[in-house]
Amino acid sequence: MSNDVRSLEPKEVWNHFADLNAVPRPSKKEGRVIQFMLDYGKSLGLETTKDEVGNVLIRKPASKGMEDRQTVLLQSHLDMVHQKNADTNFDFNTQGIEMFVDGDWVRAKGTTLGADNGMGVASIMTILASKEIVHPPIEALFTIDEETGMTGALGLKPGVLKSTIMLNLDTEDDHELTIGCAGGVDVTSTGTYEQESADGGLKTYTLNVKGLVGGHSGMEIHLGRANANKLMNRLLEQCEKFGLRISSIDGGSLRNAIPRESISEIGIAEKDDAAFKKFIEEETKVLKSEYSTTDPNLQVVLSSAEIKGQYLNKDFQWKLLRAIYGCPFGIFRMSPDVAGLVQTSNNVSRILVKDGSYSLQCLTRSSVDTEKMDLARMIQSTFELIGASTALGGNYSGWAPKPDSGITKLMTDLYKKMYNEDPHVYACHAGLECGIIGANYPKMEMISFGPMILGPHSPDERVQISSVQKYWGFLLETLKNIPA
Repeated sequence: MSNDVRSLEPKEVWNHFADLNAVPRPSKKEGRVIQFMLDYGKSLGLETTKDEVGNVLIRKPASKGMEDRQTVLLQSHLDMVHQKNADTNFDFNTQGIEMFVDGDWVRAKGTTLGADNGMGVASIMTILASKEIVHPPIEALFTIDEETGMTGALGLKPGVLKSTIMLNLDTEDDHELTIGCAGGVDVTSTGTYEQESADGGLKTYTLNVKGLVGGHSGMEIHLGRANANKLMNRLLEQCEKFGLRISSIDGGSLRNAIPRESISEIGIAEKDDAAFKKFIEEETKVLKSEYSTTDPNLQVVLSSAEIKGQYLNKDFQWKLLRAIYGCPFGIFRMSPDVAGLVQTSNNVSRILVKDGSYSLQCLTRSSVDTEKMDLARMIQSTFELIGASTALGGNYSGWAPKPDSGITKLMTDLYKKMYNEDPHVYACHAGLECGIIGANYPKMEMISFGPMILGPHSPDERVQISSVQKYWGFLLETLKNIPA
């Protein structure tokens, strides 16, 4: 299947993407891809270094005649989000991504594709290797752990980079020039609870909410898609009238992915079993109706099961379900200044309740740092009321737009000239590394762009072939026109 991808145009970019996708590269486990990139830079005879956190920096002199131009930083991240369908047998730690061509799109077989941000990495690799591409002096920065904490960008020291312009290749729409982004903070609430055996006869089940679309918890948070963790909690809270006892809850995976599946182990009072089954059947119809547009494949599956573990004590079960109910998901506030921009949001990304301990993870985003922390403290307060300890970590600032910068004007004018239309110049609700890097390099002009990528952070991820060709031509033209 990868051979079909290697034959696409521009071949050099797609071949580098295929090479990259053969290397396992989960966030926080980037050792192999770091070595891959170090070997690549050294094989080209270019100055190649790794900093103390694992970021790789490769420098390439200007092509002939471009020596007097400003130095440009080309930046992308090495890690990728690892998500797969429940019925896909795949080990991200040992296997390379299995790609295939589907019309004008490249997809992966049951997993995320890694086009976010692999297409950017592959583009930079192509520029570093080329003897024909016209370009100014280049610094190529490959950061680590962008998807789960931005620790690569956060660990980049001031004074390392010489560039005055930064091209971040991590935007996912070829009509867009991104000039600002949201910051984020990880909110993690943990605690313990007393377990107990069931008092009286129970009918035991697994309850599974699945088939949701999921997606990027920043870029797609405004689309109104269902969150499996919140739907599961909604069902469980309403089932307390049937003598509900919870043994475990396991939902979601990554902070930056809208949860697609949640499963719980539960017991129901035998006398209420028939009413419970009828309720689940009716409530499934309600949820499928509510989310028929955004999540047409939503399923609620109830299966008989033998439960070996104990149950949450009743008092804590009552408190936990209401705390999760009170935890916000989705848009918290739209920007009053930028039309259509989500200013602040929260993703209830991961819930694990089992064997006497619990953990609830959120990713809170905002382009206004004070509002971000206010929402994080609101969530913290909710869970502190049930005795949880809450940590706020991985805090990073947003990137303030500068619409009048030289690189924004240059690329806007080039886009109009090349495509006879205006680009969409905007700030996004995703987290980009520009804001973090810019904090240490405040005079550096920054912009982000890239090819069309749909379904990032989900197994539906795909990149458009024709869009890669468009983006690649735009990138090359931009490099030719970098001023002195």
